[in-house]
Amino acid sequence: PPCAPCQRGDTGCCARTSFGHLRPGLQTGFCADTGGGWSEAGLVAHQSQLHALEESYDDRDAVTVEPMACALHAVLGAPLAGASTVAVLGAGTIGLGVVAALSFAANRQLIARPSWVLVGARYPHQRTLAKRFGADEVVDDAHLLRAVRLRTGSLQLGGAPATGQLTGGAEVVFDCVGSAASIAQALKLVAPQGTIVLVGMPGQTSVDLTALWHREVRLQGAYAYGTERTAAGPVRTFPLAIELAAELSTGQLVSATYPLERYEEALAHAGAAGRRGATKICFQPALGRAARKDGS
Repeated sequence: PPCAPCQRGDTGCCARTSFGHLRPGLQTGFCADTGGGWSEAGLVAHQSQLHALEESYDDRDAVTVEPMACALHAVLGAPLAGASTVAVLGAGTIGLGVVAALSFAANRQLIARPSWVLVGARYPHQRTLAKRFGADEVVDDAHLLRAVRLRTGSLQLGGAPATGQLTGGAEVVFDCVGSAASIAQALKLVAPQGTIVLVGMPGQTSVDLTALWHREVRLQGAYAYGTERTAAGPVRTFPLAIELAAELSTGQLVSATYPLERYEEALAHAGAAGRRGATKICFQPALGRAARKDGS
């Protein structure tokens, strides 16, 4: 029978990931029995994990639905009521998805609209997309702390202009990187009694948590998706993400597509995506089939 979290619809918090008929795995694609990323066999999924799309639904929008679901889950679970300033740290697919989710959820009145959404983005194309998705202010990631300080009227406690601790800060910070450096930066950006939402996937990190304790900051994880509790009642994340991707045309995050046989080029492109002005790189097997048909 389903565990308690799955009965509530919180499938991301499943208590049976290491038990039952399937070998251990956090999610589909990371389990030896379900196939997925880089496997030679097909992908096995439960029927509840499949979501039908209209024939007219854009393929590029469709491949962004899953990361948009992650972003929506992070946004809908954050304590945004009364937030004056929200900072988004990192502007890859997930960070830009969080910006889009903030706009979408506020427009649907699923969250209280923050007064100011401030994004730190390293590359020019990321800054363009962040503004397009609804950010109020976008700066180079190296200048994010200064921008938050000026926006919130905070003072700075020592350190260089880009590194010191703020006396105030953003009420909610979305860390969409998940590294030791980004968590440390988020701790400097967040206001006392504020919340850091860890959306990026962290590994083993070493971070000074003194500010977390001293300033009564909350560090909140946001993993995958499931069921969201909104003012209108509970709703599954994926149907919302399907609407978000189409409404904001998040398929524009897809910078290039490759046939499977050019996987080495695709991986090289993805590995240098930021420097090459790209965000998301995808495989499109049909490209390979079409090329073989016409002999090119």
